[in-house]
Amino acid sequence: MENVIRIKWFDELDSTSSELLRHIGDYDNLSVVAAVSQTAGRGQRGNRWYSAPGDNLTFSLLLRPEALPAREVMALTCFATLAVREALQEEGVPAVIKWPNDIYVGKRKICGMLVENGLDGADIAWSVIGIGINLNQTAFPGGVLNPTSLKRLTGKTYDPAAFLENLCRRLESWLPALQSEEGRNGLRDLYERDLFQKDLQARYRDLATGEEFPGTIRGITPEGLLRLEAEGRERTFGFKEISYIL
Repeated sequence: MENVIRIKWFDELDSTSSELLRHIGDYDNLSVVAAVSQTAGRGQRGNRWYSAPGDNLTFSLLLRPEALPAREVMALTCFATLAVREALQEEGVPAVIKWPNDIYVGKRKICGMLVENGLDGADIAWSVIGIGINLNQTAFPGGVLNPTSLKRLTGKTYDPAAFLENLCRRLESWLPALQSEEGRNGLRDLYERDLFQKDLQARYRDLATGEEFPGTIRGITPEGLLRLEAEGRERTFGFKEISYIL
C-alpha cells in the first residue's frame, strides 16, 4: 500500500462521501476529498452533519485495503478515530472516543464520522471514511447535541487546509497497522483504552425496549459490538441498539 494521501479540495459539495461514492472508480486508493462547504453532509443514524461553511473541516478518505477480512471491519473505525484523537491531543485537547466513531471532549462532541464499505467476497474492497471536525465554529443551531470546537477549547483560529495536511500524515502513520491481524488487534486495544466512559458507571437506554439502566463500558468485541456490564453480567450491543444518556 502506497502511503501517500492525495487531497482534492472543492469549494462546495453536497457531501464529500457522496462525491467519492458517485465516482469511486475514478479515485485512487488514499484519495481525500475535502469541501469548504457541504450542503448535505451525512452523519450516523441518517442524521445530517451541520458545519458552518469555511469554519470547520469536512472531508472523506477512500481506502482500498489489502486483504482486510469483513469480519474485522471495526479496524477501519479504530484506525480513523485514533488518528483524529491524536491530532486533537496535539492541540492540548483531552479527546476520547465515543463508541462507535465520535470524538468527544468531556461530554461534548467535536468530531463525527461515517464509515461506508464495499465487499469483495469475504474481504473489504473499499471504505469511504467521512470525517467532520469542528475547528472554528463557536455558535451552533439549537438542534445540534452537545457540540464543541477547537476554537471554543483553545481560543485559537485554525486553518482547515493545514489541519487536514497534518491529520493526513497521522492517518498515513496508522495505515501499516491495518495490514496484519496483529496490527489490527493493536488498533482495537488502543481504541478500547481511550473509550468515552470506559470503566465508569453511567446511564444508558436499550433502544429495543426503551429501558434505561446503569451500566459500565468494558470494551468492544472483535466485531465491534459494545461490551457493557450491567447488573453483574455482560451485555453486548450493536450500532442503533443502545444510546447514551448524557
